[in-house]
Amino acid sequence: MSIPVDPADLHQALADFESGYLLTTTTGDAPRVKVVTVDPVAGEDGTLRIAGPGRGTLRNLDANDAVTVVLPPRERHGYTLLVDGTARVDGDDVVVTATGAVLHRPAAHADGPVPPDGCGHDCAPVGG
Repeated sequence: MSIPVDPADLHQALADFESGYLLTTTTGDAPRVKVVTVDPVAGEDGTLRIAGPGRGTLRNLDANDAVTVVLPPRERHGYTLLVDGTARVDGDDVVVTATGAVLHRPAAHADGPVPPDGCGHDCAPVGG
């Protein structure tokens, strides 16, 4: 489930998380997902700046700019912040423009019954 993100909400939501993971796709005959640990910083314009994720990540972005940033919860059974977007290389950094974001956790981690009209899990829009 991906819900459109208001840049102000993403900036606020990011404050509740620490380090996370940037997912890109490798190039070549057998593409696979590459994961690196990152400390994204939210910009006022709805972007995330990721300092120095590494040459392999930058190389992947030359071929495919679609990315996901995953920020796990600080507490057990908390929400994970999932941000989908497109990325561009800026020197040694990456700037991600968010196209969608959601706070997500499995239904088994919910504090109560999951609404029947939801995604089948305990999801909440960013800022919700």
